[in-house]
Amino acid sequence: MQTYETDIVAWSQEQAGLTHARCFGRLDLEHIAEEIEDVSKSEPREFASRMAVLLRYLLKWQYQPVRRGASCEKTIKAQRKELAYNLTETTSLRAKLQDPDWLDMIWARAVALAVTETGLDCFPDTCDWSMDNEMLNPSWWPE
Repeated sequence: MQTYETDIVAWSQEQAGLTHARCFGRLDLEHIAEEIEDVSKSEPREFASRMAVLLRYLLKWQYQPVRRGASCEKTIKAQRKELAYNLTETTSLRAKLQDPDWLDMIWARAVALAVTETGLDCFPDTCDWSMDNEMLNPSWWPE
């Protein structure tokens, strides 16, 4: 029997096999619960990170028009696709998009990163872009 501490991949495969075989008494329930909790935290973290990247690049697009290029454009498109996929696969994440405190946090993170990368300190303190009509809309680009 693999242990959680020595090989988590082998352990998880073993736990899945035990579950499928309905050998519930042999399951490592403590560690299974920890892993489920970790998954419930990791998806929103990844989503927030991708959203901050998207907003950072949209800010750079808007405030550095002379530096617009294929790399920036491809990053914006890729982040939008990844975010759309995440929302399709994990529909509970859509609630984050309606949470003004979450958006404020993501906006602050994006602005801080944009300031660091551009050296500019002209970005707004609050986001005035709409989520679905602008930020996540593949055909919208800030001017």
